[in-house]
Amino acid sequence: MNDMAKNLILWLIIAAVLLTVFNNFSVDNSPQAMNYSQFVEQVQNDQIRQVTIDGYDIRGERDDGSTFQTIRPSAEDPRLMDDLLSNNVTVIGKKPDQQSIWSRLLIASFPILLILGIFLFFMRQMQGGGAGKGGPMSFGKSKAKLLSHEQVKTTFKDVAGCDEAKEEVEELVDFLKDPSKFQRLGGQIPRGVLMVGPPGTGKTLLAKAIAGEAKVPFFTISGSDFVEMFVGVGASRVRDMFEQAKKQAPCIIFIDEIDAVGRSRGSGMGGGHDEREQTLNQLLVEMDGFEANEGIIVIAATNRPDVLDPALLRPGRFDRQVTVGLPDIRGREHILGVHLRKVPLADDVKPEMIARGTPGFSGAELANVVNEAALFAARKNRRLIGMAELEMAKDKIMMGAEKRSMVMSEKEKRNTAYHESGHAIIGLLMPEHDPVYKVTIIPRGRALGVTMFLPNEDRYSYTRQQIISQICSLFGGRIAEEMTLGPNGVTTGASNDIKRATELAHNMVAKWGLSQEMGPLMYDEDESHQFLGGPGGGGSKFSSAETSSRMDREIRRIIDECYKQAEQILHDNRDKLDAMTDALIKFETIDADQINDIMEGRDPRPPKEPGSSGPSGGLSAPDTSSSDVRPVEDPDGDADSADDTRRRPSDPLGGSSGH
Repeated sequence: MNDMAKNLILWLIIAAVLLTVFNNFSVDNSPQAMNYSQFVEQVQNDQIRQVTIDGYDIRGERDDGSTFQTIRPSAEDPRLMDDLLSNNVTVIGKKPDQQSIWSRLLIASFPILLILGIFLFFMRQMQGGGAGKGGPMSFGKSKAKLLSHEQVKTTFKDVAGCDEAKEEVEELVDFLKDPSKFQRLGGQIPRGVLMVGPPGTGKTLLAKAIAGEAKVPFFTISGSDFVEMFVGVGASRVRDMFEQAKKQAPCIIFIDEIDAVGRSRGSGMGGGHDEREQTLNQLLVEMDGFEANEGIIVIAATNRPDVLDPALLRPGRFDRQVTVGLPDIRGREHILGVHLRKVPLADDVKPEMIARGTPGFSGAELANVVNEAALFAARKNRRLIGMAELEMAKDKIMMGAEKRSMVMSEKEKRNTAYHESGHAIIGLLMPEHDPVYKVTIIPRGRALGVTMFLPNEDRYSYTRQQIISQICSLFGGRIAEEMTLGPNGVTTGASNDIKRATELAHNMVAKWGLSQEMGPLMYDEDESHQFLGGPGGGGSKFSSAETSSRMDREIRRIIDECYKQAEQILHDNRDKLDAMTDALIKFETIDADQINDIMEGRDPRPPKEPGSSGPSGGLSAPDTSSSDVRPVEDPDGDADSADDTRRRPSDPLGGSSGH
């Protein structure tokens, strides 16, 4: 009998007891009532045939057959019996009602039974009974969700773009299927696997695939589910989770965002928290303490491996760290294949073209591209998703949504076109610069215009020339404005370009050793990554006034040289700057083919239908592709708030410029 049936029976019994008690106090429907004076008068007038006296209650029957009821006053009336007898009224006495011993016992014990029932009800709730684990007082119960092997349908076929990570965890599947294969050789499978990588790269999906391949139960919980406002709750939940896992062994426990409870103890990073430290202590004991947890593999995911406690990472606990990074071009193509097979596709869809045009995208972002394309197709009432919708979705995610409703004056529109043309021409003519992918003056996101660059191949380090070329292209927009509007007509649109160019020059001098004046020394503390894929705070290692002054002069020299070099290029190609500006005013968006026509002195060809073959400039048949999308600038000059940088942790450069 389940808890719901027990509770129902208990409430039915209570209802029956209450009904019995109420019936004992119920009053029958009484006949016609009259006052005592009328009753005495009718007795004296010989109108009453018989009466029944029950204490103060007097009921009777008149000569005409009607019944009546009256209440005798509390004051004694000694003449009442004489009047009744003298007027030939039949007097009937009634024996007083006497309750049985069981009724009296039930009524006397009812308050005690009620209090006892309420007490038992709350005790069951505190122990997690009645309402199950969701009881309001069941703090110490684990919140881990158990998925049986029938519920976990994900396999390695559903995971793409992380082949190396899959190879590292495949032996976990072999162990869960056949432990004796490893045990007879004395091998021990890792007790814990820590998956590290940027958000959206498929860490959780890979853990589910392990459970789906091994056909074992799968416990999933978030690191934040352990910690509550009450001290000791987190440790209790860890104990309860492992107790449940032992009953289901062999099984997998997956802890997402383990940095919520696994931060270093006593380091002061993130603040002290006794409850979190107790939870971490209990987790350490359960993973490798006196009691062995045979057949339980703990898989955790985080994008903050730098803040984890060293005791959590030692052999015997999380023995193995699996890095799930951003996919390369082949990985992106395979990921797109996984998501595209779930939607109806047109014949012109080429996943390899989308993969080439989405460098640096994670698996989650590629899934978002497919979803946005489906939404575009649905808005147009199309039954199939074509290449045009995929191209539009890719541009929306990389450059922001189009804002065609924004009203721009012709002067501001032409100034934006000159700004973006300056970026594009410098990027095309500087050596070792990434090719131009697309230039647009359609407002997207918080930018008035965007110039997109995409690299030819995956790049993991950058030469000094590539950085110099990047700085020059960043100043192309400001120089173009100065050439067309004069020194007093320069706008604030280049604020983010100036900021990023200064950062690159500073890093050349202070971090990368690319300055002959300062030499191959690091003058800044190495920045610890507060978030995987994003910079943290660093401080100056050398703080002398002389060193700082030399660094400032060297940074200024690099900036001035790059500015002059970019200015000379635009002066030498003023005709192309004007032609590209006119093309942008006419078409609003131009691709690599049209840009090449302008640079070769020809009129730009008409724009292609979106997604027909894709822009080709600089993207011809690369084996791999790298990722950098630089933040676009805020029209009011405050570009920081519009930052949607997409770059891998080691990338010092970006790939687009905005106005």
